[in-house]
Amino acid sequence: MVRFHIQPDSEIPVSTQLFNQIWFAIASRQIPPGERLPSTRQLAMQTGLHRNTISKVYDRLEAVGLVEAQVGSGIYVRDFAQENAAKTSRVNFIQPTPAEQLVQHSLDELLNLGYSLTQARSLFIAEVERRLRAGTQILVTVPKHDLGAGELMAQELQKSLLIPVQLVPLEELESRLVENHLGTIVTSRYFTAQAEEIASRHSVRVIPIDIYDYARELEVIKVLPKGGTLGLVSLSSGTLDVAKVLVHSLRGEELLILTAQLQDVNKLRSLISNAQTIVSDQASFPTVRAAVLAARNNLIRLPQVICCENYIDTQSINLLKRELGLD
Repeated sequence: MVRFHIQPDSEIPVSTQLFNQIWFAIASRQIPPGERLPSTRQLAMQTGLHRNTISKVYDRLEAVGLVEAQVGSGIYVRDFAQENAAKTSRVNFIQPTPAEQLVQHSLDELLNLGYSLTQARSLFIAEVERRLRAGTQILVTVPKHDLGAGELMAQELQKSLLIPVQLVPLEELESRLVENHLGTIVTSRYFTAQAEEIASRHSVRVIPIDIYDYARELEVIKVLPKGGTLGLVSLSSGTLDVAKVLVHSLRGEELLILTAQLQDVNKLRSLISNAQTIVSDQASFPTVRAAVLAARNNLIRLPQVICCENYIDTQSINLLKRELGLD
């Protein structure tokens, strides 16, 4: 069972602490799709929070599409794969889909023009293969306010899948699909509901991915000396916000936490000057390391710089490869 840690005296609201920790547990698959969340009573006993506060956090999780309430049973993490399979099964049982009707109509047209079934099949297969070659690409989508998370996903997917990967802000996804409906949409579980709502209007599939659980990095942070300063660097502002809450939930006021993104040069320099330990995502690591070396003459002691293994969970990338037929 995942344990949640609340710092009641923190300046961060307790509801935000709990929401971010549950969000991270879902996004990193520590609480997998279909699993029941603890009851408000169980969570109240674990965290010391009032059950009304926990209920409001669960309502917020449901509002963003991460969980669903089942009357008389509890709150469950949504399983988008199972939902989509059920939808497809129901539609096929009742009547042909619009896509199937279109294929049937096109086939009738070819037969009326004098083509044989064998010739029609060859034409369809040739066109499908042509479009697969031309349109095999991944569309990574996240909201504009945290495009850094999308950049991290896009870089790792490009490296792992070796096919075109394009970053599309969630706010522009509709217009992008109107222009060209080829491709597969990939996003964090946190944004799957919003992406599904848009993609369903264009018959494009959405594949949610799980983020890395940062277990190795958190183990290092747990044993850092009290009174030290920890620096967190990432392209993603959202990741920094969640990481700050996670670290604070583990260490409270024992550590001073500084955060920076690469574009904020002054904050990055200040972080390097003051932090004894720096945790950086892979994309930011070369710049952070270069900045540390450039400042070494002005530092009494060089900070320890830890590079995160990745942003996307390795198992999630392997599943994505199988989904796309790339394994």
